[in-house]
Amino acid sequence: MNERKSYDVIIIGGGITGTAVLHVLSRYTNVGSIALIEKYGRVAQVNSNPSNNSQTLHFGDIETNYSLEKATKLKIAATAVVRYIEPRGGDLFRKTPKMVLAVGADEVEALEKRYEAFRNLFPRLKIIERDEIAQIEPKIVEGRDPDQPILALLSEDGYAVDYQKLSESFLTDARQDREDLDVFFGTEVTALKKDGEVYLMETKQGVFWARVVVVASGPYSLLFAQSLGYREELGILPVAGSFYFADRVLAGKVYTMQMEKIPFAAVHGDPDVIRPNETRFGPTAKVLPLLERHKYKTIFDFLRTKSVSLSGLIALLSIMRDKTFFAFIAKNLLYDIPLIGKLLFLKSVKKIVPTMRYSQLHFGKGLGGIRPQVFNTETRELQMGEVTIVGKNIIFNTTPSPGASVCLRDAERDTQLVIEFLGEGYEFDHERFMGDLY
Repeated sequence: MNERKSYDVIIIGGGITGTAVLHVLSRYTNVGSIALIEKYGRVAQVNSNPSNNSQTLHFGDIETNYSLEKATKLKIAATAVVRYIEPRGGDLFRKTPKMVLAVGADEVEALEKRYEAFRNLFPRLKIIERDEIAQIEPKIVEGRDPDQPILALLSEDGYAVDYQKLSESFLTDARQDREDLDVFFGTEVTALKKDGEVYLMETKQGVFWARVVVVASGPYSLLFAQSLGYREELGILPVAGSFYFADRVLAGKVYTMQMEKIPFAAVHGDPDVIRPNETRFGPTAKVLPLLERHKYKTIFDFLRTKSVSLSGLIALLSIMRDKTFFAFIAKNLLYDIPLIGKLLFLKSVKKIVPTMRYSQLHFGKGLGGIRPQVFNTETRELQMGEVTIVGKNIIFNTTPSPGASVCLRDAERDTQLVIEFLGEGYEFDHERFMGDLY
């Protein structure tokens, strides 16, 4: 253990959000001492691992659940990631075409309206009909009823990103920028407390102190926040995503139209950055009492959340009373059942690839992460979008939205807050940051 345990800033969590904050603080500020604390042996071992997320860089162009206002902000945020990854190349990302597919007259009409509303924001976005769809993604048209209306919005500017490697790149940059940077792997923070004007972090490897803390540990961020008295009305609905695979049948990403009132992505097909010869379909979405997928000990952490309080259970029951939401959750629970699950999921895949056969799909065992869907136990409603809690000299990043695509935008925001917390004498070279990434 490094003898120095007191820092200006400590970041808890070495996923894509935590390492992005580390990179921006290290390169663009004069903060004196910074440490990253990560409970696993390397960065990005939970939801930032490529096996646990869709590997998509979201811009809002083909994601039909984003409003024009949100897509405008998202495009700016995602562009910063593009500006970072493109000069570095290598295996950080793959360029890929992407489209959103409308099937049936109602979806086609909705997509046409969306195109008219979004075309100025995304001037390279093209509306394409059956013949052009067949040229780009022949499996979408092959075997489909010729009388079934289809339409798609196409972008050539798609990115499949390995967010674990991106996290590693952020860490490498930070270490090059700051020789005195301290990184503690295999170090789990078991308690976070206010100790006068500083924060105290207890671990099995010793105690750390910091003037400012940035917590970037997914659902645990909310638990830490509530341990200090912040946002005690919030609960967590842990939604697990799973994937099915087939031999590569799609050239790029193919999304389907989003279901109304459902905050989780509709089924889509993606190239996989770590399985280039396969197409991945998903995600499914099922509720599990875990804060980390396949880590069954985390059920005890889930039991510490407000979800299992009386007000939390009443709120969840109220949310589940929505027929659309209940039907969606119930259907997704069935997707993981052997034999039957694949048969049911096949119907969703056939919306994209009509000729897909049962024998072609196989379940991705041990893959998929947990999305901590936050809900309000007082209003009994899902908390849509991003949940970031700002306290006195502390930030809790619980659910960035949409995930890793906004990591540098969130790092910019957190860095500005950190500099304000630290006060006079500390500076964020925002002009240089903007010049490098926007």
